[in-house]
Amino acid sequence: MLQIRSHHLEAIQHHAEQTYPEECCGLLLGTQIDEAICLVEVVPVDNAWNDEAAELFQAVGCPPSEASDRRDRFAIAPETLLQVQKQARDRNLAVVGIYHSHPDHPAVPSECDRAIAWAEYSYAIASIEQGKMVALRSWRLDETEKFQEEKILKADELHP
Repeated sequence: MLQIRSHHLEAIQHHAEQTYPEECCGLLLGTQIDEAICLVEVVPVDNAWNDEAAELFQAVGCPPSEASDRRDRFAIAPETLLQVQKQARDRNLAVVGIYHSHPDHPAVPSECDRAIAWAEYSYAIASIEQGKMVALRSWRLDETEKFQEEKILKADELHP
């Protein structure tokens, strides 16, 4: 279960709508307690998708698409991920997930999303239709490396 506060949802929505029609992406910082992932911070990052990323991702099983550009793919620069991981660690937090948007597509992981996913992360996907967020769903890989939907719980309802 991913526990998220309203301002985190708003940050993801704002980022996704601002980058439409391209995919946005960002990192989710927090802690994990048993089965609950408690989100503390949303860190928007630049979509670093380029030809080099396309080649690297294809090598790990991400199938090419017709467009294969920022409208249907995202990448987080390794140096950005390392920098945010260090900043999180300094605050006794961890990167607990990644979010990205699917412009004019459902909030369901693609085969490329699955190919690059890490089992310990939550993957929140925002569906953006005509520039407006219509859904946010979260996913985790199971032991067979298939995505299973993860419940999103608004933490405001637990701890106002």
